[in-house]
Amino acid sequence: MTRTDLPLPNSRSLPLIHRVFAALGLLLLVGCTTAMPPPESVLAVPAPQQKYAALVVDARTGKQLFEVNSTAQRYPASLTKMMTLYLLFEALESGRVSKETQIPVSDHAASQPPTKMRFRRGETIDVDSAIRAIVVKSANDVAVAVGEYLGGSEEQFAALMTAKARQLGMTGTVFRNASGLPDDDQHTTARDMAVLGIALHSRFPQHFHYFSESDFMFRGRLVRGHNDMLGRVRGVDGIKTGYIRASGFNIVTSYNADGRQLVVVVMGADSARQRNDHVEALIQRSLSPQMADSKTRLMFADQQ
Repeated sequence: MTRTDLPLPNSRSLPLIHRVFAALGLLLLVGCTTAMPPPESVLAVPAPQQKYAALVVDARTGKQLFEVNSTAQRYPASLTKMMTLYLLFEALESGRVSKETQIPVSDHAASQPPTKMRFRRGETIDVDSAIRAIVVKSANDVAVAVGEYLGGSEEQFAALMTAKARQLGMTGTVFRNASGLPDDDQHTTARDMAVLGIALHSRFPQHFHYFSESDFMFRGRLVRGHNDMLGRVRGVDGIKTGYIRASGFNIVTSYNADGRQLVVVVMGADSARQRNDHVEALIQRSLSPQMADSKTRLMFADQQ
């Protein structure tokens, strides 16, 4: 039988062969290293997928830095009050009201469920205090009183809110009340809430300071808020939280520091604490150059 074994190299050629294979091995190692994709990061989402929506936008350029379900319909809850305030700020700018204008509280307004300031029919609140009550306390009775004062009725005011939404480019939003209390026909999107947050900052910079207030004095007592993002993350200067059972825990957050301006929207979280943790993670992710090109895998609450 003819042997077909490969001939063994002679002893003088071994060092050269070893060097060649060593070099090839190094090249292969380098090639594999450079060809590997960046590591995948895992982001825990404190919400079930069917309720979650989120968007992070660079408010200076409009560039989306993070997006999940941003055009899916969601219930706004008290994020609704951002539009109530937008129209109140417009009324201030036009001279229709001043900060000293007294807004009457009707039976309908006084009957709203908490959270509220617990006004009785016939009482009034000045516009400056009304803004603080809506921002800090998320007072439903005050939001409705403002809507009735500006719109003639809450229903007519809601129509004005929806019309303003369209004017601002909020194509997926319909308002049915001034407060954000449950209504099956009232809906929005994370994208639209980002548009509104940016519009409030750019259109009314002189009034935006209200959104950074965490408490205020009213009739001799301190009224505390519940936007715990204020003071938690350096650079966060507003805007608004919201919750109803159907929506989960929502928030629009404004970040402005070190030359960066972001608007972060999170909707549908299981708790306020988890929502705030998630917002902080999204801010850190959006400010990190390394994270900008990394692939992110989402782990929803119902998958954990």
